[in-house]
Amino acid sequence: MPSAADRRQLSRSLPQLAEEDAAGIERFLDAAWAEHGLSRATLSAYRADLQGLARWLRAMARPPLEQARREDLFACLAMRAEAGYSPRSTARLLSSLRAYFAHALRSGARKDDPCALLQPPTLPRLLPKALSEMQVAALLDAPDVTSPTGLRDRAMLELMYAAGLRVSELVGLPATALNLRQGVLRVTGKGGRERLVPLGEESRHWLERYLRDARAPLLASARQPSTVQALFVEADGDAPSRQAFWALVKRCAVAAGIDPAKISPHGLRHSFATHLLNHGADLRALQMLLGHSSLTTTQIYTLVARDRLRNLHAQHHPRA
Repeated sequence: MPSAADRRQLSRSLPQLAEEDAAGIERFLDAAWAEHGLSRATLSAYRADLQGLARWLRAMARPPLEQARREDLFACLAMRAEAGYSPRSTARLLSSLRAYFAHALRSGARKDDPCALLQPPTLPRLLPKALSEMQVAALLDAPDVTSPTGLRDRAMLELMYAAGLRVSELVGLPATALNLRQGVLRVTGKGGRERLVPLGEESRHWLERYLRDARAPLLASARQPSTVQALFVEADGDAPSRQAFWALVKRCAVAAGIDPAKISPHGLRHSFATHLLNHGADLRALQMLLGHSSLTTTQIYTLVARDRLRNLHAQHHPRA
């Protein structure tokens, strides 16, 4: 798999994006947002994939992206395989291409789909990495709650674990999504789908402390603090970025004695799901709490819970 430095070097060696390709990609992204309500992260991934392919086609003196043939796309996929790109990144690129050319067909820009016979690479089935309940407790205890920033960090971590949020959902929460009196959170997930998630006493406690003691001090230097809509804020009034939250999780993992390599950006979400199943939660209820459109996506957590039960059996049963 090429390193980040190798990918940056390859990107710098490619020509600039042609105006024709840039305009076509933006038209597709506008349509995808309007028709399907795709998230900003998904649109950003589509843009990066399509722009990268368009620049590669131009470097190889092949047709523009909208006119690309099946053999052009196959050549790009073959190049990626030879260069050692991961199957997962190639599968994502192919997903972006399928969406792009499906739109080209619907809009009449093309009469054929060059992706029709392209097969996605076989992906290994990766199980979500969940922390133990003791590790989660240590992680949540890591922020220094004597400062406004530490209180905010503790409230964010508690809420992510209590509600099983995606990172993008957590940092994008508006203050109006929280109803502490009723103990529920309104979350807008993928595809603009809304769900109501109940909050536990611990997360409500830290959210109340954050709102009472930390949010206003954090906004003290903001230009118009009364107009800030985000629930969790930085000093400038903006919501923390996904990258900032990921850095927070890494810092807290180190402070809690957890190997940072063993925790993912969605580590608390995965732990939320796994711990609920371990304590007898219903799979359908878990699907609703996680905001999965398909039960198949939720079922992968049963494999994680089953694996943990197998390990417990092997460790404690006298005839294991």
